[in-house]
Amino acid sequence: MLNDPGLVAVLAYDGLCTFEFGIAVEIFALPRPEFEFAWYRHRIVAVDPAPMRAAGGMQVLAEFGMESLIDAQTIIIPGWRSRDERPPQALLDTLIAAHQRGARLLSICSGVFVLAAAGLLDGKRATTHWRYTDELAQRYPCIEVDPGVLYVDSGQLITSAGSAAGIDACLHLVSRDFGTHVANAVARRLVMAPQRAGGQMQFIPAPVAQKPRDDLASVLEWATRHVDSLLTVKQMAAKALMSERTFLRRFSEATGMAPKAWLLQVRMNLARDLLESSPLSNEQIAGRCGFASAESFRAAFRKAVGLAPMAYRAQFGRH
Repeated sequence: MLNDPGLVAVLAYDGLCTFEFGIAVEIFALPRPEFEFAWYRHRIVAVDPAPMRAAGGMQVLAEFGMESLIDAQTIIIPGWRSRDERPPQALLDTLIAAHQRGARLLSICSGVFVLAAAGLLDGKRATTHWRYTDELAQRYPCIEVDPGVLYVDSGQLITSAGSAAGIDACLHLVSRDFGTHVANAVARRLVMAPQRAGGQMQFIPAPVAQKPRDDLASVLEWATRHVDSLLTVKQMAAKALMSERTFLRRFSEATGMAPKAWLLQVRMNLARDLLESSPLSNEQIAGRCGFASAESFRAAFRKAVGLAPMAYRAQFGRH
């Protein structure tokens, strides 16, 4: 856990996207008396001269200008007013300088076009709202655009999809800094489900299912209870009283994920929680999470989280 999570600067601009802006303020700026450690310091930074117009007819005044970004550890770009308008060069230069000194940059929805215009996403994977992914790929062919995910974490650069996916991306950053138990506590205060994994599918308009997927709910609950077993798609399909082919189709429709990817996400969430909250060994956690060996657990965890299990425990463990 960080001793000092640093300063989070949220950009405000003329034509501000208020929902995306509100997400960043809600997560990073609110006092957190429920925690016994230092929370983020926060600053709203004006890109344009005051007063700045915001969606919904409001006006925004910000105490700080772009020169104050010099000591920001994290910069949030909550959307952008026009995908067709090149952002001010002063803003692009400031973001490039911030990236060069090691600051983290997180864009929500159309805010990715600011990072793209700065050239910071060249050669990297990124995402945005599904309505804009084709445009982003066409205008910036050096970016590997992933149209199907909620957010992409490239280390210093985090890009998220449509508005609500910004909540998941911001909670993901909280999880990186403080661990999943803290991110989930923030989610509870938001009265929402725990942060979703970035690889989960965006919602894309599709024909409405003829019946609700209640036929899968009991299978998901059963699989979650038996995640310590080496579950197979065949077992899950049998539990759902479906052929494997039908089960795979319905599972994908209901969750946006393949069963194996969903199971891995459930196992990784459990593993992170156990590493944070228990003294169990790698071997014991591997067994609890359904891995055949501690070696396979370590490899899967490192690939999914970016840290070895013991390094994760050293950073986020509560013991």
